[in-house]
Amino acid sequence: MSFWFGMIINEVPHLGIYFLAASTALAAGQGDLGSTGARATVALAALTTLALAYSLWLGIRSGRSIDDALDEGLGADWRDRVRIPLRRHRPWLRIVLLPAYMKQRDVRVVRNLSYGDAGRHNLLDLYHHRDTPQNAPVLVYFHGGQYTSGAKSREARPLLQRLASQGWVCVSANYRLRPETTFPGHQIDAKKVIAWMREHGTAYGADPARLFVAGSSAGANMAGLCALTPNDPRFQPGFESADTTVTGAICFYGFYGHYFGTPPDEPAPPMQPQGYIHPAAPPFLIAHGTNDALGTVEGARHFAAQLRAASHNPVVYAELPGAQHNFDIFRSPRSEAVVDGVAAFTARTLAAP
Repeated sequence: MSFWFGMIINEVPHLGIYFLAASTALAAGQGDLGSTGARATVALAALTTLALAYSLWLGIRSGRSIDDALDEGLGADWRDRVRIPLRRHRPWLRIVLLPAYMKQRDVRVVRNLSYGDAGRHNLLDLYHHRDTPQNAPVLVYFHGGQYTSGAKSREARPLLQRLASQGWVCVSANYRLRPETTFPGHQIDAKKVIAWMREHGTAYGADPARLFVAGSSAGANMAGLCALTPNDPRFQPGFESADTTVTGAICFYGFYGHYFGTPPDEPAPPMQPQGYIHPAAPPFLIAHGTNDALGTVEGARHFAAQLRAASHNPVVYAELPGAQHNFDIFRSPRSEAVVDGVAAFTARTLAAP
């Protein structure tokens, strides 16, 4: 509970500022600020407000970090090659007043489409523009939760809603969790989602040939594995002939360490995407918070460095100052900057010859 409370306040600190301001104003209105203890409490509230304001400033500053990472990973002239306008303004009214409200009027969500035979664990939600697009690029997203929890409707909703509003077809999928399955069961399900989109995506206006994978935490590990193991029969039992190649990968606050029960001295267990890096790896965007308490920023740095050393394609690595785990749950200055970065990264990747 304390982790989640801290994560929420870290990502939307203005909510804490509202609470402190309201409680102080209420106490003042009731004449309760005259004692020494009350004045000390007000001073503590003022210091806390300053700390929250600093946290908010770090979130706003994430936009600069994303821009610098794009310049480093794509080249300083990448903007000249992008054929679509890139959004730069922020939906401040929603950020300030309704950070948990995600719905957009021009986006339709088709819920609980089945892509496999594992019941509720093999369902996905599909997001698309209400004016059904044609030949739209695709984003396939996998949630986090340490392979033991999580669901398709909780994370990355700012990303899914924004891209769908801009004409993409996006899916967010459940997959089998522990203890019902173990590795490679999660990864097989991820490949099934890609295969399903290849087969059925055109019915929703998608162009499955332009398909990106994305994920958060454990889902980032899965997305990385999907990108690095196209058409690998070890992860496609019974559907070996399905095309599971992807155009690019997007990894948020990923956990790139050892899987449950894997000996820590094993250098490259099959669950780690690092063990599958190759020169033809597709473009990657990796975003990680400097204050992440669950997936270390050092692990993300190492993964990005290994990719850059081996891959012939761009690798964008963005460290987000002050960011914790789960920075993609709310509409915040930081999450909006990250979505801007994804839009830029995918636009540049799709514009590449």
